[in-house]
Amino acid sequence: MGKTISIANQKGGVGKTTTAVNLSAALAVMEYKVLLVDADPQANASSGLGIDTDALEKSAYECFLGQADIHDCLVTTDTPNLTVLPTRIDLVGAEVELVNEKNREYFIKRALDPVKDLYDFIIIDCSPSLGLITVNALAASDSVIIPIQSEYFALEGLGKLLNTVRIVQTRLNPQLTIEGLLITMYDSRLRLARQVVEDVRSHFKRLVFDTLIYRNTKLAEAPSYGQSVIMYDATCAGAVNYLNLATEILKRNKMKVAPLSHQS
Repeated sequence: MGKTISIANQKGGVGKTTTAVNLSAALAVMEYKVLLVDADPQANASSGLGIDTDALEKSAYECFLGQADIHDCLVTTDTPNLTVLPTRIDLVGAEVELVNEKNREYFIKRALDPVKDLYDFIIIDCSPSLGLITVNALAASDSVIIPIQSEYFALEGLGKLLNTVRIVQTRLNPQLTIEGLLITMYDSRLRLARQVVEDVRSHFKRLVFDTLIYRNTKLAEAPSYGQSVIMYDATCAGAVNYLNLATEILKRNKMKVAPLSHQS
């Protein structure tokens, strides 16, 4: 059975979608079967992998609401082993439509259950909010990765997110764990960035990934070409960072780390 990991932080601009897309691609090139679920109405994970969201007949919206079979909504990508459940802007209406439904916290879990055994990893890109869709993603997940930008207000709002995780653990999903806190947009030249890393590591200890995601031009450029950074430029710092993160996650989960010689 595959492991489901949400990428969540209600703060915008911290590298959630960048992490969801590139961690998924990194695990895929390491020969694990990966499903990337776009649960953010902005649909940046979908478009960042070259999917024309306007042309989709069915998407995560229909799938989550039980109006379509998940198998009919999946899109394969240019990256071997990487499949996407894409979304469109209409997903924003799902929260309103489901608010009075019974068991409304489990519609993502119900949608993913039929394919959970087909993938080694299911990565869910959450929206920058703590609304019903994010709660659904956490209820459907085995663990959560929390990206934290290495800037001044890095820890602002983190307490609220951790509290939401605790509530989900208590009421909806006792198996949910924190996979790790991930420092993103790191610039080693800045004293403040180094200080943030020091503060986060001293406070959260082993919960923080060893891997840092550095600021990287290629990482920012890749989505405009509809590609993960691994497919765009596998040798750049951004690609190496996410391959290192994938390796760290595999080791934490006692899973085999495949050699990467076939990428070059």
